[in-house]
Amino acid sequence: MHLRMPLPVRRKLLVLALLVGAALAFAAVAYAGNGGFAPETPHSPNAERINNTYKWIAIYAAAILLLVEAALLTFVIRYRRRGRPRTTEGPQIHAHTRLELIWTVIPVLILAAILGFVFYELPGIKDVPAAKAQGGPLLIRIDAHQFYWQFTYPSGAISIDALHVPVHRVVQVDIYSHDVDHSWWIPELGGKFDAIPGRQTHTWFQADAPGTYRGRCGEFCGALHAEMRARVFAESPGAYRSWLSTQAARNLGRNEWIGVCAKCHGLKGEGGYGPAIATSALLVQPQGLHTLLVNGQNRIAPTSSYMPPVGRGWAPRQFAALELYLRRNIAKGSPSGG
Repeated sequence: MHLRMPLPVRRKLLVLALLVGAALAFAAVAYAGNGGFAPETPHSPNAERINNTYKWIAIYAAAILLLVEAALLTFVIRYRRRGRPRTTEGPQIHAHTRLELIWTVIPVLILAAILGFVFYELPGIKDVPAAKAQGGPLLIRIDAHQFYWQFTYPSGAISIDALHVPVHRVVQVDIYSHDVDHSWWIPELGGKFDAIPGRQTHTWFQADAPGTYRGRCGEFCGALHAEMRARVFAESPGAYRSWLSTQAARNLGRNEWIGVCAKCHGLKGEGGYGPAIATSALLVQPQGLHTLLVNGQNRIAPTSSYMPPVGRGWAPRQFAALELYLRRNIAKGSPSGG
């Protein structure tokens, strides 16, 4: 004997399943924190304005969703007609001028409110503050390469993948690309800004608290795109000056190896995405190494052993720092070439 569940019971079970699903979805979002609906907690004035804009638009979107869904459910429940064949067409209503004007004007007003708020916040997102009390913004150059970020400071110091800045200082970053399109993105310190070959773009931030702010390339740029991560270390002015005057130059070769070479060839040169190079004689041949870093390898098909020109635009001291680190820590002295 086959027992069929009554229709009201089935409906209640369906509604219950939908409510449980919605609860689980919102619980997952709540557990994810700012990785859910909300952006990262802002730690820079421009990021704060981006966050405010997001919230303003989200309020309207949520209100519209609730209104539309509530109206839909109300009409479905209240105006359903039991016993009518599904193929029967309901009564048609034409030309309700006042209603049509209302549902046209309201969206226009909503869009105007959103647009007005965006244009109000936009200058504070885009324009770099004068920062006269600080002697003007701290200017730092960002060079995007496959697959790392290079930062050049006013003193000439250089770092790889890790940008050091003094906390509470306005920082302007000028962004360049040496190969393909990239995108500079530290969510807690502002929005995405593209790095476009042949063009300069710029943005700014002002970290409001010491800490490490993490980001990545926001534009797919090749096979190792996921390795193109970035960190911004906001520290006290004293700690920043100390790093700039001592550690930056001391660690340059090591940071070039880890940030530029080891992503493909392994921390010890044992190989990974790229071939093993620890026993390559090229590591102790400055001229050959220089040529490889500047020109890349296998740029014409077939490109099975393609290596991008990772050292394009490097200063002589960068090559010297990497060569010294390779001799001391990586090269095995094999005469077999590579």
